[in-house]
Amino acid sequence: MSEATNQPNQPKQPNQTEMPTTYDPHAAEQKWYPYWMENNFFKAGQRKDAQPFTIVIPPPNVTGMLHIGHALDFTLQDIIIRAKRMQGYDALWLPGSDHAGIATQTKVEQKLREDGITRYDLGREKFLEKVWDWKEEYNNTIRSQWAKMGLSLDYSRERFTLDEGLSKAVREVFVKLYNKGLIYRGKRIINWDPAARTALSDIEVEYKEVQGHLYHLKYDLKDGSGSITVATTRPETMLGDTAVAVHPEDDRYKDMIGKVLVLPIIGREIPVIADEYVEKEFGSGAVKITPAHDPNDFEVGLRHDLPQITVMDETGTMNEEAGKYKGLDRSECRKQIVADLKELGVLINIEDHVHQVGHSERSGAVVEPYLSTQWFVAMQPLAEKAIEAQKNGKGVNFVPDRFERTYLHWIENIRDWCISRQLWWGHRIPAWYCNACGELHVSQEDLTTCTKCGSQDLRQDEDVLDTWFSSALWPFSTLGWPEDTEDLKRYYPTSVLVTGYDIIYFWVARMIFTALEFTDEIPFKDVLMHGLVRDADGRKMSKSLGNGVDPLEVIEKYGADAMRYMISTGSTPGQDLRFRWERVEQARNFANKIWNASRFALMNLEGIKYEDIDITGELSTADRWILHRLNETAREVTRLMDAYEFGETGRALYNFIWDDLCDWYIEFSKLTLYGEDEQAKRKTQSVLAYVLDHTMRLIHPFMPFISEEIWQHLPHDGETITLAAWPEFTEELVNDQAVAEMNMLMDLIRAVRNVRAEVNVPMSKKIEMNVNASNAEALQIIDNNLVYVSRFCNTSDLTTGISLPTPEKAMTAIVSGAEIYFPLAGLIDIDQEIARLEKERENLDKEVLRIEKKLGNEGFVSKAPAKVIEEERAKLADYSDKRSKVIARIAELQS
Repeated sequence: MSEATNQPNQPKQPNQTEMPTTYDPHAAEQKWYPYWMENNFFKAGQRKDAQPFTIVIPPPNVTGMLHIGHALDFTLQDIIIRAKRMQGYDALWLPGSDHAGIATQTKVEQKLREDGITRYDLGREKFLEKVWDWKEEYNNTIRSQWAKMGLSLDYSRERFTLDEGLSKAVREVFVKLYNKGLIYRGKRIINWDPAARTALSDIEVEYKEVQGHLYHLKYDLKDGSGSITVATTRPETMLGDTAVAVHPEDDRYKDMIGKVLVLPIIGREIPVIADEYVEKEFGSGAVKITPAHDPNDFEVGLRHDLPQITVMDETGTMNEEAGKYKGLDRSECRKQIVADLKELGVLINIEDHVHQVGHSERSGAVVEPYLSTQWFVAMQPLAEKAIEAQKNGKGVNFVPDRFERTYLHWIENIRDWCISRQLWWGHRIPAWYCNACGELHVSQEDLTTCTKCGSQDLRQDEDVLDTWFSSALWPFSTLGWPEDTEDLKRYYPTSVLVTGYDIIYFWVARMIFTALEFTDEIPFKDVLMHGLVRDADGRKMSKSLGNGVDPLEVIEKYGADAMRYMISTGSTPGQDLRFRWERVEQARNFANKIWNASRFALMNLEGIKYEDIDITGELSTADRWILHRLNETAREVTRLMDAYEFGETGRALYNFIWDDLCDWYIEFSKLTLYGEDEQAKRKTQSVLAYVLDHTMRLIHPFMPFISEEIWQHLPHDGETITLAAWPEFTEELVNDQAVAEMNMLMDLIRAVRNVRAEVNVPMSKKIEMNVNASNAEALQIIDNNLVYVSRFCNTSDLTTGISLPTPEKAMTAIVSGAEIYFPLAGLIDIDQEIARLEKERENLDKEVLRIEKKLGNEGFVSKAPAKVIEEERAKLADYSDKRSKVIARIAELQS
């Protein structure tokens, strides 16, 4: 796609002045983000003929400030979308936020409690007004944080999971699934949060290892013929026992099956039943059955038509079925009942027991398995469609691909989804009950009249839907579904979803289910799973540990670009990232290096206009080499970014900018820029301007602010770097000869610097140097670039040739294609020089032996590509040649 297609008709760019001596990230951030926003550079739909590329943001909860995990997630998305925008796509990054039912309601209720009131004091309508006020406040906070991070979002399409359009989508999905029999209302064991007083789905429960106890209880047979011992970690639930189960083939109990036990304390008579659910080899082989307080017991109870006795209420307080324990908190009841069982002599034993206990992800309360009437989605039919798509090659591409196995394992073993929540904040379930005839109505529109009996005495279901129900529709509901909007037709399915691996079940799987069911398409082509941001010791960040990191604090200290570069290049897909402040500092130093190099370049580009830039014709070795390396880097960066390998992308950019551009090319360019040859100077200026321009484009997705600031000082023909064309690989800039020449020069210069360092001869001191080339080609390279060799080796006398006489008592350096001699009589100790050469010979011996072993390995030779084998043979020849020369030189010095 041509650069011209990247340039909309925008206002004139702001005037730029001379670059300051030091980079001020905050000044750049405050200048460029408003400029980008005012000119609608991030608004999709302006390139009508371009291919669309879409990302919908994983909507953050309106519960508070964004954390460093959000910063990673959003930065990766911004890198992708900025690059695609520069590549000429009609790039849409759609922003939005999630109402986060339980989390947000909990926050608002906590705030109300500080004022001594509850939501019940306010009533539903007034309470919801308070929550909407909270939402507005924190939505504005989130937007300001997005701006601080430099996110290139299309705010004209911002959505909220409770806005009017998404509410319509939610109702349509609910009603259609209900009419297909895939949503039903039933009484089942669910996960109950007694603190938030709401149901939870399985994946909203966090299991934590808890040090508890295993209580062994004796239940006596009514006829006095014996007893059965059962074990439980929750003795308070025995009050709801309605049977004891044994395995039908367990000989120990075959005579007891059908008999009656007497429940201690309560005195309830309960049967001994036989059920294959019981593992006869485990413990006593007998299990107490509490259908209203355990999901497995519930299923056993259904099979045996057992009563379902609930012994606590929705706050975790024991109810009237608990007898004398009524009114006690469940934990207090446990203490009391254990004491009473001891006194009765039926508590046989208490042993320490470490086990996994479910906790509410939101409130932190211990989750109670609880018999309750709730709404459910029958997941099996939806799962089968998703499994079929994935296995037929029509599913989602997971990155890394190992997460496909994780996803499939879960959906192949999926359970029905409890979608009702006993909250006020959220999508209210579109179901109405007729108080006159009891008829249940499910409708997309609010109902006022019963269609069965005509009564207007209707009441809507009090519950709201699980937050993830509306989030599951996010990729298509945000684009206007169920209406057939232009945005939906153009930008759906979306291109990539970027999210953490910790919500693959919560969100990713559910989006795939609903998209296949309602759009017949997968919602996104790729899913990039990134890891969690942990502290420097690898611990998960949490308030209790006090190890969280505020991204705004990082930005305030080091600038947004430093944070973005560090966090995006610090890990590989699917792997966790350890946050270290020193790495942010290193990223800030990298930004400063870019600034200083650019400032030097711009000081030497005075008078160069965009139309003056010409990188054709006669160029120096360094000019041709840096263009080749830029070209290679553009290809490699594009390849790595397409593979979502941002860590490797960062390394490729860092190596090119720090090593190739700053340490070598800019230093080499000074000789031409400060020289007398005006034509050569103009060429180097052109190359420098071109390379710096394209380097800023390549680094822009990672460091948008500094790249825009520098680019605006450069000669260019655009309004903003955000819409400048992405650098593409071109065969015209490939120059292997320049690479070979430059590599030889760099090896030679490095060797000289190393020798100087070994004998403490400073670079400021001129030295005599002889370069003995191995052949005519090597000599020509050296002679053509004598100006570089002399300048960067700082020679007083430089002699080059083939078969030059070896100076006596000189230091030696061996490089590919040449031997270098330093007649430094009086500056070195001969014995020390021999020792140094012996050490170099030992290193070369190791390298020769290593490659000989590799080439002697039949497995390697038979499997490795021919090119790799040829490269290893070339290395062996090079190391062998260097070793021969070192051995010869040692012999000379010892003679």
